[in-house]
Amino acid sequence: MRVSVVVPVYNEEATVAQLLEALARVPLDLEVVVVDDASSDRTWEILQALRQRPPFDGYCYVRHPHNQGKGMALRTGFSYITGDLVLIQDADLEYDPRDIPLLVERWMTAGQPLTAVYGCRDLSQQPRLTRWGNRLLTLITNLLYGCHLSDMETCYKLMPRTVVQALPLRGRRFEIEPEITIYLVQAGLTILEVPIRYTPRKAKKLSPWRDGWPALSMLLRRRLAKPFCLPATLTHQRNGEEDDRARGLPEVIQ
Repeated sequence: MRVSVVVPVYNEEATVAQLLEALARVPLDLEVVVVDDASSDRTWEILQALRQRPPFDGYCYVRHPHNQGKGMALRTGFSYITGDLVLIQDADLEYDPRDIPLLVERWMTAGQPLTAVYGCRDLSQQPRLTRWGNRLLTLITNLLYGCHLSDMETCYKLMPRTVVQALPLRGRRFEIEPEITIYLVQAGLTILEVPIRYTPRKAKKLSPWRDGWPALSMLLRRRLAKPFCLPATLTHQRNGEEDDRARGLPEVIQ
């Protein structure tokens, strides 16, 4: 069982090396795809230094020519993955990679391939506005789409790769979080939740006002649009197929 970990990165020079080192200690077969969204600090320089030594030389490193947002970074990363499962991992150390085996174990015990596992955070340490914004978006998701989630906005979403690569994602920034959830629910996946460690950072890139409204808009627009359905042949494995792009280490995506 191989887990592809997509790491969107933007101006994380203080934490990116520590995060990748933590991923290297996870006792699983991980494929790590790092997407630098045109960082303006030393992030890319640090990544270039890391890629020169093991185990980081086996990771895939991609750099956008200009900043496009977390959603675009994830969409780029999703095009490079080859593992059985895929997990999103922020680079700011809010989420602890030691919890990744817990999510994988929960997925395996579910007993069905069309299952996703979300890492459920304790939001009590978040600033009040951010905390209530997260809770409101989760509540609206549950009401509009008939699910029973406690933390829709969590970064830790573990999903089958074949499902992720079939999603018609359009989100460019943080609205990709509700977009992924909407498509998973509409496709009939079972979404399970497990508690995880969570240490909120003080300097957040996400703005409750600037990013909350696009997330709400995504929830409303997709509710009025035609529901997403998975391709009938989704779970069929293609024998012997290799993704050459995922084995390389490209520097720039045009």
